[in-house]
Amino acid sequence: MKRNAKVRRMKNLKKNKWLYVLLLPGMLMTFIFKYVPMYGAMIAFKDFNPTLGILKSPWIGLEHFQDFIFSPNFLVLLSNTLKLSAFGLFFGFFPPIILALSLNQIINKKLRQRIQLILYAPNFISVVVIVGMIFIFLSAVGPINQLFTAFTGKEIMFMSNPDYFRSIYIISGIWQGMGWASILYTATLAGVSPDLYEAANIDGANILQKMWHIDLPSLKPVMVISFILSAGNIMNVGYEKAFLMQTSMNIPASEIISTYVYKVGLQSGDYAYSTAVGLFNSLINVILLLTVNNIVKKLNEGKGL
Repeated sequence: MKRNAKVRRMKNLKKNKWLYVLLLPGMLMTFIFKYVPMYGAMIAFKDFNPTLGILKSPWIGLEHFQDFIFSPNFLVLLSNTLKLSAFGLFFGFFPPIILALSLNQIINKKLRQRIQLILYAPNFISVVVIVGMIFIFLSAVGPINQLFTAFTGKEIMFMSNPDYFRSIYIISGIWQGMGWASILYTATLAGVSPDLYEAANIDGANILQKMWHIDLPSLKPVMVISFILSAGNIMNVGYEKAFLMQTSMNIPASEIISTYVYKVGLQSGDYAYSTAVGLFNSLINVILLLTVNNIVKKLNEGKGL
């Protein structure tokens, strides 16, 4: 039996040898950039001294993790990160689906493609440029404040008030990524059989009924996978944008774990402590991913990742 299995594996390998060759560069890149750096994560459990190196620095166990969890910043950082991620996931998950459903109703193919092209464009704008645009539009002399002042006589300090930080971060993120995120749903809808729509037309179904009974069931598997992956990434809030949007006044809402890791690790030079904080962040992500996947499996007839 074992010999037969070995022969089958060899035949399969020989038959698909060029496919395996194509797979090699991707595997090599993944190993170099994803697995080799894990060696450095060891310093989270050491009293790292650059002069001694990673291997010769003394082990201290979970001391860095304990320092972070019992520090006065812990609850603030965790709360800010979870709020920003959870609100971003909740408010940002449905707009790409609604957009894809709306685009699917446009019969004129050229018009639909042009609208898609316009909507995809913000995704290719640099985060630095996006944040620069936010500061210009929302500044005291920006167009939004000028309009608001014309009606009320008052101005709002959007970027200085912590109460506005999350709303600005999430709304600008939805605007930038909604078009690009809808590609997956649009491609799924393009594969739906036209016979289903013709049958629905014969039955007298209107647009909303076709969306509810044909489009949404077709999108359901993709929606489930996208939601699980988004939930598993909930703690990985975009560091660059949060850091660039930070001002000294909105720190109470804008300081999240990833910006804290950057400041402690690169600006203060405490590499071991910042690595421990980063590992803690990843551990929470894994727990959330497994939890959400199990919940979705129970609600979705055992289907999940």
